[in-house]
Amino acid sequence: MSQSTSPTPRPSVLEIAAYVPGRSSGGTGVKQHKLSSNENPLGPSPAARAAFLDVANSLELYPDGGATLLREAIAAAYGLKPERIVCGNGSDELLSLIANAFLSPGDEAVFTEHAFLVYRIVTLAAGATPVVVAESDLTVDVDRILAAVTPKTRVVFLANPNNPTGSYTPVHEVRRLRESLPPGVLLVIDAAYAEYVRKNDYEAGIELVATREDTVMTRTFSKIHGLAGLRIGWAYAPAGVIDALHRIRGPFNVNAAAIAAGVAAIKDRAHQDRSVAHNETWLPRVTDAIRALGFGVPDSVGNFILIDFSTVPGADAAEADDFLCARGVVMRRVAAYGLPQMLRMTIGDQEANEASLAALAEYKDGLQGG
Repeated sequence: MSQSTSPTPRPSVLEIAAYVPGRSSGGTGVKQHKLSSNENPLGPSPAARAAFLDVANSLELYPDGGATLLREAIAAAYGLKPERIVCGNGSDELLSLIANAFLSPGDEAVFTEHAFLVYRIVTLAAGATPVVVAESDLTVDVDRILAAVTPKTRVVFLANPNNPTGSYTPVHEVRRLRESLPPGVLLVIDAAYAEYVRKNDYEAGIELVATREDTVMTRTFSKIHGLAGLRIGWAYAPAGVIDALHRIRGPFNVNAAAIAAGVAAIKDRAHQDRSVAHNETWLPRVTDAIRALGFGVPDSVGNFILIDFSTVPGADAAEADDFLCARGVVMRRVAAYGLPQMLRMTIGDQEANEASLAALAEYKDGLQGG
């Protein structure tokens, strides 16, 4: 009898560092403020919550494999064609499907150094080679991306806005990138935080996708819609890309509760407006207060900020994270993004924001012996 041997995965899979989410809780015996995952502090739309609960009456039934009602609701909200939309188990799944459909061993995918970690994961999982491009002051540099493109490049991932930096790429630069890429290179615009951006020179990617056959935009219900627990993502893409993704996605990749809640959420414009208004109030307020403490805070257009601890003598991001967590303020370490002296903070509700500011002030006072 021959001795059994362990199956061997594709070599590039073993190069993947598994994605590690932010902490969910801090010290015991204190009020918890989870600000590590960029979740909506207002929660989901009440209409979405009601739609979710209603699905409990028919859990024995398979969901619609085409997520038809959800695609139609998205299309109606943005003036799109439903057949140009594909939905997934979060935008993460769609990014993975794109990589599997358009990358092969020997191909290259380009993205920037502080971009979403999933781009590297899906590239390696497809057997392709990640090409990481330097940023300029935590901002995408289109010329550097173009300089990294080779005949092996098949996909360029562009997070716009970018997580965790909070920076964005103006629409004229996105267009310049697309027009300068060689034919056949797929540009994937990941616009997970698009609804929060209030800049006149920003566009999520809809116009570009509508006029090209080589560009995709991905979006999520996890942020502005407050449905992270249901995992709903969608992509707007040319017909050829949509066809490829439908061929390899799971037949029921969006569950019934997600479809129902997603339809209700995207129709509730008032809740989206309240979420944006909350962020518009607290993003600058928190940014200014933390800067006043002496910590660096790069400008952000998302619902989160980066806090740079290197600007305060003696401060250390990992040490600060433990200090904050012990007081129930849970932020996100971003060393895996190449930012070891920074923490990412989601803009929370008023109580969470004020608790964060108080804890940061206490941490700084401790450094100074105050």
